This record gives sequence, structure tokens and C-alpha cells, in this order.
Amino acid sequence: MQKISPFLWFDGTAEEAVDFYASVFPNAKVGTIMRASSAGPGKEGQVLTINVELEGQSFTAFNFPTEFKFTEAVSFTVDCKDQAEVDHYWERLSEGGGQTLDCGWLKDRFGVFWQIIPTRLIELMTDPDPNVAARAASAMMTMQKIDIAALERAVAAP
Repeated sequence: MQKISPFLWFDGTAEEAVDFYASVFPNAKVGTIMRASSAGPGKEGQVLTINVELEGQSFTAFNFPTEFKFTEAVSFTVDCKDQAEVDHYWERLSEGGGQTLDCGWLKDRFGVFWQIIPTRLIELMTDPDPNVAARAASAMMTMQKIDIAALERAVAAP
């Protein structure tokens, strides 16, 4: 078990969210489910928490009514090896009412924020040549979903 892991508070949709995330990430494992006892909190038998592992990262989904909402202040970065992975996670995580945002960010239908980032973007933006890094950053700023081929064209430009 990880020493530190994210604890996500869902407004009664934790089971649905965990099922969704487990369908999006190929290496997902749903773990322990804690249910309310007759002493509560909540209705007896109601799911309180669900542990899930996505690509080796453990999460706990908390299932209880709340007025608190997720914000961009906390997001999860998905490192993608190629455009096919970018496309997969971008499409899947934004489906069903999600919202696509700029620079590889999106908000899923549960309100959780994700950054879908190809490894190549980071390589280009940390290139020792400041002109390459600047062109990559400028190109990224014009995108919603990151397009690796467009990045490559931008950095190759004179």
C-alpha cells in the first residue's frame, strides 16, 4: 500500500466513477469496498469508500453527499507514450458530459481534472535549445488535445 494516496470525495457517485475509471485504464484494479454499518454514517449497506488502483496509482473514492467540488487546483496527469494513447484517454475521460479544456487539460463528467500529456511534449519543452522549447510551448498554447505531429512541425519550423 502507498504511504500517501489521493482521497477523492464524490457526491454520491463514487461507485459509478470507479467503474468508469476502471473501464478507461487498462491496468485497473478495484479493491476493498467499505459499506456503512447500522451505526452509519449514512444508510446501512451504502458504499462509503472504494479503493481502486489505476496504472499502479492507488486512489480512495469516498461516496457521501457534499457541497465540495473538484477544482483545477488538483489534477491528475496521464503520461502518454504516443498519439494513440493521447487520443484514447482524451476521448474516454471527456465522454458522457466531460469538458475539454486548453493545453491538454479536461474535466471528466464527475468533475475531476486530468492532464493528458504525451511524453514528447515534455521532451520538447525541456529541450536544451531554448528556441525548440519556446516553439513547443507556443504550439501547445494553441491546442486543446495535444497533437504530437503538430508539435513536431512547430519545432522543425525555422
